[in-house]
Amino acid sequence: MAKGAPRHVRNGARWEDAYTRARETAPEAFERDRVRNLWKGDWHAAGDPAEATSPVDGQPIAGPPMLQLGHALEAVAAANAEHQRWTRVDLDERRARVARCVDQLETHRELLAVLLVWEIGKPWRQALTSVDRTITGVRWYLEEIEPMLAGRQPLAGPVSNIASWNYPLSVLVHAMLVQLLAGNAVIAKTPTDGGLCALTLSAAFMRRCDLPVTLLSGSGSRLSPALVLSDDIGCLAFVGGRDVGGQIASQLVQTDKRHMLEQEGLNAWGIWDFSDWDTLAVHLKKGFEYGKQRCTAYPRYVVQRTLFDQFLAMYLQVARSLSFGHPLAVADPEDEPPNLDFGPLINPAKVTELNQEIDLAIQMAATPLFRRSLTDGWFLTGQDTSAYLPPVALLEPPGASALGHAEPFGPVDTVVLVDSPAELVAEMNASNGCLVASIACDNERLARQLADQVHAFKIGINKPRSRGDKAEPFGGRGASWKGAFVGGELLVHAVTQGPPGEHLFGNFPDYQRYPPV
Repeated sequence: MAKGAPRHVRNGARWEDAYTRARETAPEAFERDRVRNLWKGDWHAAGDPAEATSPVDGQPIAGPPMLQLGHALEAVAAANAEHQRWTRVDLDERRARVARCVDQLETHRELLAVLLVWEIGKPWRQALTSVDRTITGVRWYLEEIEPMLAGRQPLAGPVSNIASWNYPLSVLVHAMLVQLLAGNAVIAKTPTDGGLCALTLSAAFMRRCDLPVTLLSGSGSRLSPALVLSDDIGCLAFVGGRDVGGQIASQLVQTDKRHMLEQEGLNAWGIWDFSDWDTLAVHLKKGFEYGKQRCTAYPRYVVQRTLFDQFLAMYLQVARSLSFGHPLAVADPEDEPPNLDFGPLINPAKVTELNQEIDLAIQMAATPLFRRSLTDGWFLTGQDTSAYLPPVALLEPPGASALGHAEPFGPVDTVVLVDSPAELVAEMNASNGCLVASIACDNERLARQLADQVHAFKIGINKPRSRGDKAEPFGGRGASWKGAFVGGELLVHAVTQGPPGEHLFGNFPDYQRYPPV
């Protein structure tokens, strides 16, 4: 971190600087006072721009131009026409166009990263990493795609992507480029809470490389008849919460449409007969990246009661070492941005929601273990800090409280004490399925026995698990995932048509099959 108290935003990194550079780089997509939607191969000044503020400091930034259903229906029909033409383009040409787009992403790497900082509050180095993972991930598919497509054809219609705001590049743009490489036109809805400009700039690069992409902004419920239920859509990829995901899943049951629905789950570390606290401390500190606003974050620790004193000593040391605050605040304008563990949450409303959940859990008998103060943060004097939440930890939140069974999606940890391996497994399974989990245990054989009973897709033994890169499959168990699993060959298979009677790996209402984990 830069020395001395922060007094400036780094030179060239203000929001105004970033937006001006985006306009200069892609004037077809950005106007002085609004961002355009993309369909039929053209950028349209349609839709009413919603008000938006940066989570970093509360200043106004570009808001999503919210479309009505009529425009979305027109866009989906046009995307389907583009899809039919794109399916006839051979793989070598598709590969060449996607490669040119990836080169553009790499050329404008730092601009994309600074947009991510202002729009979704990601710390600078983590924002750069998000861009880099997008680039390296798609380059891997460019090399490996041919055998993955053997005997397969594009879908009957374009892929519709409705994603969360937290990874607009390394999840959404990455998936879109792989879907295009596999022979499908793509549609994406910009997340209402953030990522608009980073996505728009990426889509501008795609369009310039003659890739059939459609990018729309609007209310999910309003645009659902077009983006989810339209007969023109060949597949739906969704990332979001269980409430909305469950509604979409119930609609899709009637359509037999391809789908990958990633939903929330309460990922947990289980700790039993364990002693390597120094190694666990390293994992826990890294786990606070981006304020745990990740689908693979670990906010729940299920700990053997007799180990609680040792766990707590380790945990408190980690929690006190965390750095948080304004991602671009520096002591001198020429300094590099600070290497923070996390910045703001996505908006002040999320901070309010989590504070209410914390207060309610305490009222219901949870014990406060730890809470940092905003005065510990790295902030400019007088800046708006309403979207910042210092780390918090609670002991034994009741199951009836939200923090007892649901993912907080913020730097709020809970600790549950148990007295038997069976109780440990039950408490790790508190949310009816999750994406990842881990067992910390000196006895690897016992750890694997416990892991077999945990309702998570990926389970680490003395290490965390993540979404993974490149060939590693990704999915969920229980209510955390519906439909096809993705990653590597599975991602390509999810968005292509195989031989008659093929069953995709994944969670479906009438069929369940899991690849090796």
